[in-house]
Amino acid sequence: MNAELDGTIGPILKVYADRAGVILSACDGDQPGFQMNLYRFVKSIGLTPLLCGNIKGLQDPYRNPTTQEAFAQRWGQKNHMVTSFADGTKISFEQAIVANATGMKVAKRGMLGYNYHGHVDEMTKIYNVEQLLEWGGIVDYVVGAKPSPGVFVFATHNDPQQCHYLNLYKLGEGPLYSFYTPYHLCHFEVPLSVARAIIFQDAVMTPLSGPLVDVVATAKTNLKAGDVLDGIGYYMTYGQCENSNITLQQNLLPMGLAEGCRLLRDIPKDQVLTYNDVELPSGRFCDNLRAQQNAYTLSKSPARVA
Repeated sequence: MNAELDGTIGPILKVYADRAGVILSACDGDQPGFQMNLYRFVKSIGLTPLLCGNIKGLQDPYRNPTTQEAFAQRWGQKNHMVTSFADGTKISFEQAIVANATGMKVAKRGMLGYNYHGHVDEMTKIYNVEQLLEWGGIVDYVVGAKPSPGVFVFATHNDPQQCHYLNLYKLGEGPLYSFYTPYHLCHFEVPLSVARAIIFQDAVMTPLSGPLVDVVATAKTNLKAGDVLDGIGYYMTYGQCENSNITLQQNLLPMGLAEGCRLLRDIPKDQVLTYNDVELPSGRFCDNLRAQQNAYTLSKSPARVA
């Protein structure tokens, strides 16, 4: 259930897991695992999934532990954890690992992220199926839709007879068909993930290869040279999804590695940080693994762990 880890260095961990003959897997019960289960079901009955989506109740990138304190106390949660939900960082990591497990990408930096207050089924008319096909499928989220919390998959079918029966079975006339799950039950379902891995050697969700979508660090407020960045769900940064080829081309700083970095220059609010903007802490194993992952993405031949 550590989407932040999986979204930062999951693909290189998968390389080493395969070498060791062990299973690297996300969990049932969390939204990414639920999306993957739904994706696999939709694909198994002959449709082509084109969008994996997550339903949110709130999205405000400027939330911080102070603004979220009352909510955190009400539910017995940590301030920074609920902030990562509110500021969009958590959903960015969740959708990034779904993308990396399905081969999908994002339509733009930060995802499309529509605000919609009807039922998610009605959103099939918002997306252009030809554009989704051209992209090869995308991950996305919606704020305010019902059922909440929930996840959804939009898919298409190219067989007229099967489209006829999808309409007969109340899924509409297409070309996009909506499938959704209106809940997720977190720790209740983790034992299922363990059973799937041990008994069936089946990962709930795991990276296909190198990353397709990353989460990049973005300034939550105006930042000053010399500042040391705080962690996920705090005051200084929030995460946004970005396609991995752009992350590499623009040398963008992964959100999962931002904590502890010292700024070399002033960064205005909402600007995405790059490696050129920061000094990394020395000797971190996570930076070593991320460098190997980048090398693997470019050459498909990861360096040996130091």
